[in-house]
Amino acid sequence: MGSCCTPDNSCSTGAEGTTTAVADSTATVYAVSGMTCGHCKTAITTSVGALDGVISVDVDVAGGLVTVTTGGAPDDAAIAAAVDDAGYELTGRA
Repeated sequence: MGSCCTPDNSCSTGAEGTTTAVADSTATVYAVSGMTCGHCKTAITTSVGALDGVISVDVDVAGGLVTVTTGGAPDDAAIAAAVDDAGYELTGRA
């Protein structure tokens, strides 16, 4: 049985070419009011996720927090507008 180690002593999982480089990504946490359920999570995820540069959106309904990962610096105004369009209020960075 072969080893997963390569000749240069780095580890190989055999999944070369399947990783995505997100070295320049930025995760920013925002406080959002008005979220109460799964529908809220879906509405915010869809609205914010549609913005240019957004890689992922994670919504914590119970904590009132939305984590937005962007490729580079986030556009706070665009994110606030997307949250507003979804029917909620971004009250600032957490």
